[in-house]
Amino acid sequence: MSQPVKVLRIGLSAASLVIAGILFVIYPALRPFSDETSLEGAIAFASSEWLAAHMLAMVAFTLLPLGLLGLHNSLHGTAVNSLTYRAFLFCTLGTGLALPYYGGEAFGLHAIGQEAIRQQSAELVSLASTVRGGAALIMFLAGLLFLGVSAILWAIAIWKSGKYPKWSGIPFALGLCLYIPQFFVGQPLRIAHGLLVAFGCIWIAADLWSSRA
Repeated sequence: MSQPVKVLRIGLSAASLVIAGILFVIYPALRPFSDETSLEGAIAFASSEWLAAHMLAMVAFTLLPLGLLGLHNSLHGTAVNSLTYRAFLFCTLGTGLALPYYGGEAFGLHAIGQEAIRQQSAELVSLASTVRGGAALIMFLAGLLFLGVSAILWAIAIWKSGKYPKWSGIPFALGLCLYIPQFFVGQPLRIAHGLLVAFGCIWIAADLWSSRA
């Protein structure tokens, strides 16, 4: 592979991680938080901010494997190459399982909110639990668990690689492992969690970019 092509690929992967990190912060900052058992919840669901926030979250998750593929390639031929391959597989699988839930949140709840406002019916808002439950929730939780496992494997690979600072994978791993617990806290802590994930993504991106030579 020629050096310009290598630099371009590393740059695209690093940029994917940086953009993903930024979007992980914008998502909880933009998302409306309200009482989701009343028409106040319907107004939140029907808002453009609700739709945009969840679409940005989907983009963020989609960019993660693209960015981490560059990290895997940068460690090709090292002792941790097989470990990064497994980490990439877990990341891709986790992303695929998590995205349908965000689709339901973005488009399903948005449509429910609009209809609840049109009918002025708070009862329709209760359909949100149907959209969020069942098989969709199981897939979502499985996806986030796979992403957590992936992040731990990335942190171990970076630690053992000898190519990057040992601690540079820890914030990323911590952020993804806390993704499920952060759903049970308020907006300020969810934004703080987004900042942690962003910090982890940007740190790895910086290391990746520094390896281009």
